[in-house]
Amino acid sequence: MTERVLVTGGEGLVGSAVVARLLAAGHEVTTLTLPDAEPHDGVTVVRGDARDATAVAEAARAVDAVAHLAAIPHPFAHPPDIVFGNNTQATFTVLWTAAALGVRRFAIAGSVNATGLLMHPEHPPPNRYPVGVHTPGSPGDAYSLSKRVDEEILRAVCRRFGAAGVALRLPLIVTPGNVVALREWADTRLAEGRGDGWGWLDARDAAEAFRRALTAPLEGAHVVHVAADDVFADLPTEELLDRHAAAVPRDRVFEGRDAPVDTAAAFELFGFRPSRRLSDVGEPDASEEDA
Repeated sequence: MTERVLVTGGEGLVGSAVVARLLAAGHEVTTLTLPDAEPHDGVTVVRGDARDATAVAEAARAVDAVAHLAAIPHPFAHPPDIVFGNNTQATFTVLWTAAALGVRRFAIAGSVNATGLLMHPEHPPPNRYPVGVHTPGSPGDAYSLSKRVDEEILRAVCRRFGAAGVALRLPLIVTPGNVVALREWADTRLAEGRGDGWGWLDARDAAEAFRRALTAPLEGAHVVHVAADDVFADLPTEELLDRHAAAVPRDRVFEGRDAPVDTAAAFELFGFRPSRRLSDVGEPDASEEDA
């Protein structure tokens, strides 16, 4: 039974949703919170940086699992060496330190950018559709490379300590508060969206994916794509593919706005299916309706 979970990056967009979902599911939560960040109510707070093994060790004592989301989330606001160094050092420090203390279950915030296609300077298409963990990687920026290395860190830690873990390759994360601005932004970059099949995911669904990845019976390290069932665009999927990736082979016909993203591994490993399509993003949860 996973009773207490350490969450790093718990004050971020996805991390906040993960904390809320874990608390709602009855878990006790510890957060490793930066000194200048505002912590959540209802959690045990340890102040510190995910790159600091002493702070991580304090936060990881007496926890059953770790959800690691602390990272610089894109390559645009910091120099490349800072982006790569921060992200990989944080992942290594959190996973290795917690595992050395006896933690044997991990879920980490991976990224569809681990393929490198979205942030590649030439924005190449994938080799075929649907995209997924089988899509060959071609990182050309510090952030994408860091997410690729994070997956190897997870594998190494699970191998060394006999632990189990999942790297969830997250796509564009959408909330009721950012959906309008993100749709306006994405509509001007439809060609670039071919790199991950115009994928997206509601933050609440991402949080549920983390909960399941931390609690389902698993052995070893796994990498999975998670995404909503539909594309983050108003056009039919086949039209998007014809316009922006006509030469790329397709393993099947995509009906309507079905996302050309292979998320089967997430369902097979821990039973995750997204609950929200793009039209549902503004809809409240049942608990919000009852409040």
